[in-house]
Amino acid sequence: MSHTTTDEPTRSASGATVPVLAFAGIVVAVMQTLLVPVIKDLPALLDTTPSNATWVLTSTLLSGAVATPIMGRLGDLFGKRRMLIVSLSVMVVGALVSAFTDALLPMIVGRTLQGVAMGAIPLGIGLMRDMLPRERLGSAMALMSSSIGVGGGLALPAAALVAQHADWHTLFYGAAGLGVLSIALTLLVVPESPLRAKGSFDLPGAVGLTAGLILFLLPITKGSDWGWSSPTTLGLFAAAVVVLLLWGLMELRVSAPLVDLRTTARREVLLTNLASIMVGVSFYVISLVLPQLLQLPAETGYGLGQSMVVAGLCVAPLGLTMMFTAPVYARLSARYGPRTTLIIGLLVIGAGYAGGLGLMSAAWQTVVTSVLIGAGIGLAYSSLPALIIGAVPASETGAANGLNTLMRSIGTSVSSAVIGMVLANTAQDVGGTAVPTMHGFRVSFLIAAAAVAVGLTLAFFIPRQRPSTATQLRASSEEDANLARAERALAAEAGQPRGFRGRVLGADGAPVARAKVTLIDRHGRQAGATLSAEDGGYALAVPARGPYVLAARAAGHGPLAHAATHGGDGRLDLDLSLPGETVPA
Repeated sequence: MSHTTTDEPTRSASGATVPVLAFAGIVVAVMQTLLVPVIKDLPALLDTTPSNATWVLTSTLLSGAVATPIMGRLGDLFGKRRMLIVSLSVMVVGALVSAFTDALLPMIVGRTLQGVAMGAIPLGIGLMRDMLPRERLGSAMALMSSSIGVGGGLALPAAALVAQHADWHTLFYGAAGLGVLSIALTLLVVPESPLRAKGSFDLPGAVGLTAGLILFLLPITKGSDWGWSSPTTLGLFAAAVVVLLLWGLMELRVSAPLVDLRTTARREVLLTNLASIMVGVSFYVISLVLPQLLQLPAETGYGLGQSMVVAGLCVAPLGLTMMFTAPVYARLSARYGPRTTLIIGLLVIGAGYAGGLGLMSAAWQTVVTSVLIGAGIGLAYSSLPALIIGAVPASETGAANGLNTLMRSIGTSVSSAVIGMVLANTAQDVGGTAVPTMHGFRVSFLIAAAAVAVGLTLAFFIPRQRPSTATQLRASSEEDANLARAERALAAEAGQPRGFRGRVLGADGAPVARAKVTLIDRHGRQAGATLSAEDGGYALAVPARGPYVLAARAAGHGPLAHAATHGGDGRLDLDLSLPGETVPA
């Protein structure tokens, strides 16, 4: 029986798997900036008011925020590849709905369906976690995580070119075509992960989270239109607090929650998610400011007078640099760990915004700013999934990364609302038209720099991970209870134990506390997991008689696997001081 552990891939992946998954991430991220080049023309194109036209963008944002944790949990339960294909299929349907209409309501429906595809990001990260060897995992996750920014950055010049020379509906036909191509490549290249979480889908939890997120994000995205002190805005914020608190209490009481709040409340997970919000804020500021600065007429005295296409090309390095930082991240993270890489990324973003305050007088200067900030965001985004995966069990990687992607979406939502308000309040009236000012652009950059400073402070408090164990699984609160449950199950089987127990030992026979012990069946699937107690003791019940592998790992020790057939008294000590090898049953 071969050596198999839960932090090694459960199924081999071809060399094309990572590019295909990253392509899927880029395709769904395109939805966020697809309409940015025509945003000012939407009221006329849809024959509606400007406030109603903003729902074309808001609907995608809301559905994407809701879909990410839900699709992540469904992937953990029913198969990540399967739910990835579902996400892409829903996006294709939404793109076609939008492509065939000029009416506001069907357009909003189509855009809402397109937002569901954002769940593909955490699903892709989860698939990589399940299939790739550790030496490839860092750079692969970095590329997948950065695909959010890469897709958004590359979509700007491409969409501008299409919108300037063809009917705007062509944008949706192109998006549908990319979705179909991504589905085909996924079916051909990407294998399904055999790992499944136990339990059922928490439908009440999904409804509660959806309601709470909508109540929270809606006033953020519409507050500048409604007024931040209006009864509608304040009422929705208050309702969001109440609904999310009730949802949290409910999630703590169910056995298989949509979001394991106990895991989420861990210091490393909580601080990483809060830092993700700050990174999302800083990413969206440059996407909102530079295209407007580049396209403003030179007659304003500060506008750069560039065409829509040129403006898109000047911002495109933002996404391209994020893509090329993935291998750089892998090297930095392997040597210093994802926490340090996140800090480096935030420092680079801060330097980019600080330098950008004085680099706004020529198109080439905006390219320099885009490259620098893109490099920083690429490093920061790449670090986030590694920090999350290093803190949650394999059965929760989809849901946990879905929640982390949601935090980034909240960051971009807050950024969009705040920067929109700043630019509107600092605009000057030119012939009856509100024109953003240089003062507004610089205030926006200062806000981004402040968000980076907050993110940097949070990152310094994230517990340090050893580089060699940065992608190692950590047990969840549910796994902490496995030891007691298994001990009771074994005690109840007097004379005929159904499981294994023993001690995890280190050098000189010393007990190893909180070592991860995983039970793997003959199909390579995880059948149970637990942490060793303070005295090194562990206990794992087995679902049925048969051959199993017991794999143990702890910080500072090499991996060890024992092949064992259930029988006898089920006792097996795991000595981590020995070389990692398989011991015959």
